[in-house]
Amino acid sequence: MQDMTFLLDTPPADRHSVTEDVQGVIVGTLLVALSVQFLQASQLITGQIAGLSLLVAYWGDWAFGAVFFVLNLPFYAVAILRMGWVFTLKTFAAVATLTAWTYVLPQLFLIGSIHPGAAAGLAGVTAGAGLLALFRHGATLGGVGIVAVWLQDTRGIKAGHVQLGFDVVVFSLALLLFPLPVVGWSLFGAVVTNIVILTNHRRDRYIAR
Repeated sequence: MQDMTFLLDTPPADRHSVTEDVQGVIVGTLLVALSVQFLQASQLITGQIAGLSLLVAYWGDWAFGAVFFVLNLPFYAVAILRMGWVFTLKTFAAVATLTAWTYVLPQLFLIGSIHPGAAAGLAGVTAGAGLLALFRHGATLGGVGIVAVWLQDTRGIKAGHVQLGFDVVVFSLALLLFPLPVVGWSLFGAVVTNIVILTNHRRDRYIAR
């Protein structure tokens, strides 16, 4: 569930109506919430703030949605300063909606026995598709990606390197809590997410209408 904010190509405001943006946020966050269900069914994690949130949730036996929402709060200050109010409000709405979905979905269904490889692959695909929907409506799920863009703009540090460094920290912490196979499958899921995004989020191909 990568933030991948550095790949965001925010379309002009007149290219999507408010109704279209709302459905984009709802559908995008629903798909990401589904990916969280797959990950939690096999006790897997992912990268970025979502991955750190899962680690904290597993460690403290807390709800993922609440942890994810709280950990994202400090990043909004950077978003307001660097990305503007429209982007920040859309991102806040996306994070809040995802938080709500993570409480609602477990009440509707539970994923039973599933191979960790399948869980990782399905989580990677659904997270990637959900993030693509959010990107194309000018939103993200906040987190480290916002800081990555800021550091790239102000310090010349490549955003991808910042996010990669954070992922190294997340998966290193995961090794302290989980067996190596669990971390390996989790990394596979994160790779699938990145492949989906890098393959489909192309500025030269997608034109919002």
